[in-house]
Amino acid sequence: MNTIEYALTPTTYKDIVGWNEDDPSALFSVMRDCLDYLEKAKPYRTGSLGLSTDDLLPLLKAAAGFQISGPDATRLFFEEHCLPFMIRRSDEKSGFVTGFFEPEIDVSDQPDETYRYPFYRRPADLIDIDDGNRTLSLDPSYAFARLRDGVIDPYPDRGEIDRGYLQGQGLEIAWAKSKIDVFFTHVQGAARLRYPDGCIGRITYAAKAGHPFSAIGRLLIDRGEIDPTTVSMQTIRDWLSENPAKVDEVLWHNRSYIFFREAAVAGLDQGPIAAAKVPLVAGRSLAVDRLIHTFGFPFFIRSTSLTHLDGGKPFARTMLALDTGSAIVGPARGDIFTGSGYDAGEQAGIIKHPADFYILLPKAAAARFAP
Repeated sequence: MNTIEYALTPTTYKDIVGWNEDDPSALFSVMRDCLDYLEKAKPYRTGSLGLSTDDLLPLLKAAAGFQISGPDATRLFFEEHCLPFMIRRSDEKSGFVTGFFEPEIDVSDQPDETYRYPFYRRPADLIDIDDGNRTLSLDPSYAFARLRDGVIDPYPDRGEIDRGYLQGQGLEIAWAKSKIDVFFTHVQGAARLRYPDGCIGRITYAAKAGHPFSAIGRLLIDRGEIDPTTVSMQTIRDWLSENPAKVDEVLWHNRSYIFFREAAVAGLDQGPIAAAKVPLVAGRSLAVDRLIHTFGFPFFIRSTSLTHLDGGKPFARTMLALDTGSAIVGPARGDIFTGSGYDAGEQAGIIKHPADFYILLPKAAAARFAP
């Protein structure tokens, strides 16, 4: 459960460093995708900030009719329709960004001595938890649990599932060669699957076992196994590869476990469809804490130390909140989607940077937050 206190502080676009150099044109196609989804399906869940789909729809409808004519005009669109607010934590700490991507994993549709580690579909005994069915024994943060013989209790964790809890239920989508690949796909929440015949499949997040995310990088730092100044997805993977006897114990430290569903393969030039039910756009899609924020709203993120995504310049981009993740907790915490494949993974794996977070509120909604 998130307990970080924060406030929205009104600001102006001229006071946001980097705003005038950004080109948010790439956001308009995905804003149209969001509008299409919302007009055909259900509203996005309203976070504790109180922003609803009704607050968002006027902005999306305006974007749907907007004709892109260059970066100046697209920035002016946001200036005319939204007011910027800086998200300030009460403890005065900076916001923080990491990165995520869509890996490509070699798999088989049948297990053998090489392909041994499954990606599982959602089990039938896993249920959604809300205030209507939550039991006193469940941690308030749990959004999923097990229903067995009429009793709701915590679902088996990563270690129990790896030791065979789901075997024989026919839930396997495919089998990978590496337990480490499966683990990091759980962290990313989606993947492309490359089968031996060259066919490509896709999986995306369906549900989780319910247990909180625990970072194995932090565990390895605390044990003195990895230098905190060099920790990254790459250095963690290297350590796991070099210490095969310790892999299970370290991975099981993160009790969280992710279940997947098959996703559409068409449009491999687009990112995966994630929690907001629209394709992610590399470099413009942000995963946020959905207990606080509502999908579809624009943010401006600036980090002076995050420079490798923009040729050595500080990262300063308008982004859309389109996804979430177990490790993304707090009002000024985000995960930047870098794209699909190996190179995107190399970029994502070293993003661990303080950042300033601005949320761009549609003007009617912004009036509720004005001092």
